[in-house]
Amino acid sequence: MTFHQVGVEVEEQRTSVARASRWRRLRPGDWAVRLGAIAVILGVWEFYGPTLNKLILRPPSDIFRAFFELVANGELAEAMGQSFRELFGGLAVALVLGLVLGIASGRWRFVYNAIDPLVSALYSVPAVALVPLIAVAFKSIGDPPRIATVALFAIFPILINTQQGVRNVDRELLEVARSFNTSERRLWTDVIIPSATPYVLAGVRLAIGRGLIGMIVAEFFIGLVGLGYLIISYENVFRIDRMFVPVIVVAAMGVLMMGFVQWLEGRIAPWLRKEQ
Repeated sequence: MTFHQVGVEVEEQRTSVARASRWRRLRPGDWAVRLGAIAVILGVWEFYGPTLNKLILRPPSDIFRAFFELVANGELAEAMGQSFRELFGGLAVALVLGLVLGIASGRWRFVYNAIDPLVSALYSVPAVALVPLIAVAFKSIGDPPRIATVALFAIFPILINTQQGVRNVDRELLEVARSFNTSERRLWTDVIIPSATPYVLAGVRLAIGRGLIGMIVAEFFIGLVGLGYLIISYENVFRIDRMFVPVIVVAAMGVLMMGFVQWLEGRIAPWLRKEQ
């Protein structure tokens, strides 16, 4: 049996598992439970929340109206454009640097030993504490300091997960590949990258959440723009209904982006999708 045949058998097994998992994931009962839970929370909030504190716990119907008010006057679109620019710019920087450093440190011991102390030290420091330093370094001018802040928040999950994915490739698969005199390029394309991909995508999902936090922190501390500006400005005038709108938009962005990565994971590595 050749290495290629071994790969074909593994791929067939993975495909059959993915087909079964996909069938289970599409059960309508799962969606009914999810939507029902959201409806119950919104219902309790609508009818019971204002009785606790009418000023702070504005009902969802008020927030719904505030959403269309901010859409109509253009404030929400302008703020989202600003925040999207910072978020996607920072995530792109984090993705490129995280993948390059993660692959290099996972594959070569010298690189791992060189950057591991620095990565451990920076990952242990609360990223918020470094935001003023970033602002000073970029003189608080334009988007670069906010993009750098998002990249700082998002890079470590991608870097560490990629590193672990490359380091934890099944040794038996590597030995089988080497026993067939597989080239270094085929070793990467047939064994290392497929094995490390789930780790990388899990790191990207974590990075999205951290990137959104970094985006709002940067907008609070550097320039007061975007969705962070809407939160602060409407909180200062006690327009809590309008303040909730950018908060919910940020939450929706996180859900959609993580859902996209999950969908991507199902296309790239369907054999590892499991029933939740």
